[in-house]
Amino acid sequence: MDPTALFDCLSSLSCVVTQTSTGLIVGALLFLVAAGLTLIFGVLRIINFAHGSLYMLGAYIALSAYRITDSFIISTIVAGLGVGLFGLIFERFIMRRVYNADVLMQLLVCYALILILDDVVKIIWGAEFQSMGMPEAFQAPPLFIGGGIIPVFYVYLIAAAGVIAAALWFVLTRTRMGKVVRAAAHNPTMTSVLGLNTSLIYAGVFALGGALAGLAGGLAAPVRSMSPGMGFSILIESFIVTVIGGMGSVSGALVGALLIGLVRSFGSIGFPLFVEGIMFIAMALILILKPSGLLGKEPRP
Repeated sequence: MDPTALFDCLSSLSCVVTQTSTGLIVGALLFLVAAGLTLIFGVLRIINFAHGSLYMLGAYIALSAYRITDSFIISTIVAGLGVGLFGLIFERFIMRRVYNADVLMQLLVCYALILILDDVVKIIWGAEFQSMGMPEAFQAPPLFIGGGIIPVFYVYLIAAAGVIAAALWFVLTRTRMGKVVRAAAHNPTMTSVLGLNTSLIYAGVFALGGALAGLAGGLAAPVRSMSPGMGFSILIESFIVTVIGGMGSVSGALVGALLIGLVRSFGSIGFPLFVEGIMFIAMALILILKPSGLLGKEPRP
């Protein structure tokens, strides 16, 4: 541990800018994964333990699409759509059968999917590490702000995550579709009585959650190496984000993701061997002070 290194960084504008940009891209990717995770929980009351594997699948689909099209934007869109479709199929044929089952049964189903997808990845793409590499469009000189270095791809990734977050907020809060989804999350029985197809709503929400994870995997492909099982670590961090922000709160997922991203970025300077511990300590403190999370709602009596 070297707290003095952290203090020196905080007193240097260039270091603050560089580490903040790094923390923001980590937070952006975590938000996309955690938003899908918390959205599925908020509506379906299902904790999708296989969500990290959907992120992994998105990264590999993006890799294949990029090799075919040589377009990073197209490959990212294909990854989101492909994983969204896979999530829809998984929900329709498997997950819907355990909605009312014990949590342990849901966990076993999701864990089975994790093992299956890991083996599928090994069969199709191989067990060795793979990398997309930086797309040619982003192989440009970095930006210099306050002496700090910000790669062009970082700006694109943060902007893309911001646009997706804004679109998600608009759909959920300003459209009829969003009202229907929130109604189904609040009182699914009454929603069914009113003639709305809750089964279709659940399928759509699960597909959207999967698409967000796939987009995160596609966006992360140029800066993350890919290997079977790569979704496990981001799944753990996504759970931390959802707990900090509040289970079921998309805005809470955004706040929690940015917080964890900055903690990881700056913590790696002062406490490089204890970054994971700092994240869990932050989660524990929030659970003690506000068990429902920063923006989560208190459970109704």
